[in-house]
Amino acid sequence: MDTKDLLNKIMENVDSIGADKTMTALLTGEADIGFMGSEASVYTYLQGAGDYAVNFAQLTQRAGNFLVSRTPIDDFNWDMIKGTYVLGGRKGGMPQMVFEYILKMNQIDPDSDLTIDTSIDFGSTAAAFAGAKEGDAGYADFTVEFEPHATSLETQGKGYIVASLGVDSGYVPYTAFSAKKSYLEKNPEILLSFTKALQKGMDYVASHSADEIASVIQPQFPETELSTITTIVERYRSQDTWKNDLVYSEDSFMLLQNILMEAGELENYVPYETLVNNTFAEQAKSK
Repeated sequence: MDTKDLLNKIMENVDSIGADKTMTALLTGEADIGFMGSEASVYTYLQGAGDYAVNFAQLTQRAGNFLVSRTPIDDFNWDMIKGTYVLGGRKGGMPQMVFEYILKMNQIDPDSDLTIDTSIDFGSTAAAFAGAKEGDAGYADFTVEFEPHATSLETQGKGYIVASLGVDSGYVPYTAFSAKKSYLEKNPEILLSFTKALQKGMDYVASHSADEIASVIQPQFPETELSTITTIVERYRSQDTWKNDLVYSEDSFMLLQNILMEAGELENYVPYETLVNNTFAEQAKSK
């Protein structure tokens, strides 16, 4: 199998999780470092890439999406979702796999206990949820949303956050930085400097308030009100979404693979030591 065929085979899996462009850029040398879900590195390795992507710095440790209800629910429990219609993520995508993993943890069958619509484009579910009227074919009881869409639905009075998928799924290594094995071996100084810079950012987040963090990052979100950004930051802080360091634990990597296995997207486990290198994260870690 030549390089082009191998890349096409890899992307058949990676495309389903939305990291196709990032992984393609990394594998073709267009980018030296990639930031994406670690499941992409698992798929890439198992498809036979010799110079595969290695995770060297984990950024987030919880999923960042939320279950949003059409109506307020004060004491939500997952049994309440049985028999409902839910706007989910793409089948095979990490948001959808985490959602189904939580359902199964609560003895709920994703295929028979509720209806999950996975046909709507990921960025359009919030608008579809807000715009649907009772009686419409696509009128949903719940939707699964990332920020800022979850908070935006609340602000509009169109939805109510009732559960955090990040909290209920556990410490999942949702995003990480990676580089090809060859680049990691040839450029340790660059990757150490890069990881140290990331750690400074982690230290700032850990030592400053939601108000301060929101003020710093506001220019990156010009269409979102500062008060909304502050609410989002506080919500993520309160559920321990970000790590204090960038070390990628074996337990979290195993949980990731368990989720992939439960979803039917993985047949064989990949050794932790093969796809994770904590050398730079350990050196960069604040004392």
